[in-house]
Amino acid sequence: MFQADPELFDTQQIQAELAQGTPPITLFKQALRKARQVLDERFTSGHDIRVLVTERAWLIDQLLYQIWQQFNWEAQPNIALLAVGGYGRGELHPYSDIDLLILLEEGGHEAHRDSIERFLTLLWDIGLEVGQSVRSVQECADEARGDLTIITNLMESRTIAGPERLRQQMQEVTAPEHMWPSKAFFLAKRQEVLTRHEKYNDTEYNLEPNVKGSPGGLRDIQTILWIARRQFGTLNLPAMVRKGFILESEYASLTSCQEFLWRVRYALHLLAGRAEDRLLFDYQRKIAGMLGFEADNAKLAVERFMQKYYRVVMVVAELNDLIKQYFEEVILTPHSNEAPITLNEHFQIRDGYLEVSGDKVFERSPSALLEVFVILAQHPEILGVRSDTIRQLRDHRHLIDEHFRNNPENTRLFIEILRCKEGVYRNLRRMHRYAILGRYLPEFGYIVGQMQHDLFHSYTVDAHTLNLIKNLRKLRHSAQAEKYPLASRLFEKLPKQELLYIAGLYHDIGKGHGGDHSELGAVYAQAFCEQHQLPRWDTELIVWLVRSHLVMSTTAQRKDLSDPQVINDFAQFVGDEIHLDYLYILTVADINATNATLWNSWRASLLRQLYTETKRALKRGLENPLGREEQIQQTQQAALDLLVRGGTDPDDVEHLWKQLGDDYFLRHTANDVAWHTDAIIEHASTTEPLILIKETSPREFEGGTQIFIYAPDQHDFFAATVAVMDQLNLNIHDARILTSISQFTLDTYVVLEADGSSIGHNSERIEAIRQALIEALRNPGNYQTIIQRRVPRQLKHFAFAPKITLYNDRQRVFTVIEIVAPDRPGLLARVGQLFRDFELSVQNAKIATLGERVEDVFFVTDAQNQSLSDPSLCARLQQALIEQLTEVPPGSTTQPQVMP
Repeated sequence: MFQADPELFDTQQIQAELAQGTPPITLFKQALRKARQVLDERFTSGHDIRVLVTERAWLIDQLLYQIWQQFNWEAQPNIALLAVGGYGRGELHPYSDIDLLILLEEGGHEAHRDSIERFLTLLWDIGLEVGQSVRSVQECADEARGDLTIITNLMESRTIAGPERLRQQMQEVTAPEHMWPSKAFFLAKRQEVLTRHEKYNDTEYNLEPNVKGSPGGLRDIQTILWIARRQFGTLNLPAMVRKGFILESEYASLTSCQEFLWRVRYALHLLAGRAEDRLLFDYQRKIAGMLGFEADNAKLAVERFMQKYYRVVMVVAELNDLIKQYFEEVILTPHSNEAPITLNEHFQIRDGYLEVSGDKVFERSPSALLEVFVILAQHPEILGVRSDTIRQLRDHRHLIDEHFRNNPENTRLFIEILRCKEGVYRNLRRMHRYAILGRYLPEFGYIVGQMQHDLFHSYTVDAHTLNLIKNLRKLRHSAQAEKYPLASRLFEKLPKQELLYIAGLYHDIGKGHGGDHSELGAVYAQAFCEQHQLPRWDTELIVWLVRSHLVMSTTAQRKDLSDPQVINDFAQFVGDEIHLDYLYILTVADINATNATLWNSWRASLLRQLYTETKRALKRGLENPLGREEQIQQTQQAALDLLVRGGTDPDDVEHLWKQLGDDYFLRHTANDVAWHTDAIIEHASTTEPLILIKETSPREFEGGTQIFIYAPDQHDFFAATVAVMDQLNLNIHDARILTSISQFTLDTYVVLEADGSSIGHNSERIEAIRQALIEALRNPGNYQTIIQRRVPRQLKHFAFAPKITLYNDRQRVFTVIEIVAPDRPGLLARVGQLFRDFELSVQNAKIATLGERVEDVFFVTDAQNQSLSDPSLCARLQQALIEQLTEVPPGSTTQPQVMP
């Protein structure tokens, strides 16, 4: 029984002041404000969270009781005030819902209408936001019969004022024998959970999880209690322990997790000043501080806090699975007479689920801890693991120690899981869920719940790793062939697919340790391969893949793939086609597992181009690289063949091509050269800028939309063009800026819509883009002011000083400007404006947006078409970029990095 607390609510003082004529609204407002302040101070000083949520419910009980007494209910003993829902459980956070039921014995709503309205109005006047319903006992039964939410709320009820017998009557008419028998209730709740989890992508690891509703959140714990109440008549965890439904260890884990989630939710409500259950970036850093998390050398305080959060919800999810499985066995198949099917000396199948054949299986044969998952993979018809076996797995996983890991039988079993035809991802995920994977691979255990506080990585490291494995496995299915045609085709030809799974498991395993995670991961991968006695060639490939897993995406997105030297260097790096195939597939799976919006048509085409060109270089032989002249000749001959077949005069072609320069033919395909050439020749009679927009093929996964611009050159063309594209809400992913001998600009941009989709065959959109560009480029010096857009909420929480690096290319006459900065609306347009102010011409650009940051590379020349050689100019340019891209005060960054 809760002890009265006069510091929170002094009943005698309240009654005395009411008797003296103090206005109820003023009095109850003051009492509520004072009590909230006391409770919030107790929270910040570290009081027991269980006591705090109970105290808050007790406070509201006292307040409501006193308010109820202000009205004349005693003459009518057929009405009661009930707390229902979460408030009915006696648990309230600062802004939790206060759900009330005004319960009548036999209707008579009209007789009480005036008093009820005045009662509720007084609650609103003092600042209590309540959810209320007014029903008779029979109406409760009628509405609960068809509504799962109502029956659930009514199960959790307490009488605050009025006769308790009314609540007991309501409980009687809504009991399982009258409606929602436990089997129907369980099935409905199970579906409700599945639907809710789907809303959060069925993962505990969202960047901004919902403490209440996300998988592993407070609602999952409450669902266990609801099902227990309907089936067994008990609503709290200690009672479930007493009746043997959960073990003491499970109870301790659940209560510990619930307390942590309660502290997080309480802090969320305090910071938001409202009922906020989303753990938004706005609050994560502050809550980390409130709960006492501190940074260390490798992790920010917020990363340590979020890792704790993710590990807690993972424990809740594991226990939730176990207890729901137990309920399924008890509720759905309580008296099954089906004889178990023996699989081997350790395991059998009962009612479609796997179970151990005795209580001592894991104790006598610890290798069975891995054998479970081999059997599940080899028998995909098995529905899952029975609850008693899950409990035994949990009780015996401590047996996975160094001796266990070095046992050849166990290393063989683990590799066998990876080699299974079916169920590789599903059973790695099960191993992770039951905390077996992190014990067998301690280095994997270290990254469980490890998050990176940014928008680029949507998942924790462990979730990302398993998503990568899932993506690899999906490549086997025909449904993926359209989205990933090359990767799917290559995957089927791999001699040993399991080597990719191992590389995937280790590619990010070095994160959170500090240092280069690729190099650290390679060390761990080497040790794994040696421990599992993999052949030397397999080991070398896996270690190379882990060490090199970022190289292909970096090359595709940051380097000029039209440069034969770039292709030759990358071909030298991969060495042969088998390494190229493995790396390409790993890269595709990695990108798709990092962020749902990261894979788009342009990234797909860049990777495919790099793969294709590298494969061609490898076939030619690394000792015989393709030269610039040879590549130009090949492109021109193929383009000329296309043009002549289309009826274009070869003399006109030759005349035009003499003006375009070599770089043009290096940076464009033969198809694009033919397309541009034909249009330029036709356009010769007009002075309007030529704007070509190439519609994509129906297979939208394989390229962006090209916008080609041909017009008399001016140094501010780039600035005007990117400003207009920003206004058109287009994302630029690539820019190839060239100037012909006749001083005409030949600019090619690859763009996507702001959401990452292709423009496709939308003729109205294409024409709107064309007209906007023509209008702006008639007089680029007068293009519209850069538009101002609000910075999206999430981006506001990722401010950092930009890194601006300038250096001169050793092989070609231009300066490379690398920009790493926080992403902001209109950023590229602002950069273009600065280049115009400094009279710089952009010759090429590689644009990459990675979550909350951009990593853009520009190749520029000065007004004389030379690289930048004046250190003072470079310093001013760098400082101007810094001031434009962030609010970092001048002088707070390092000096310009200018290399010859």
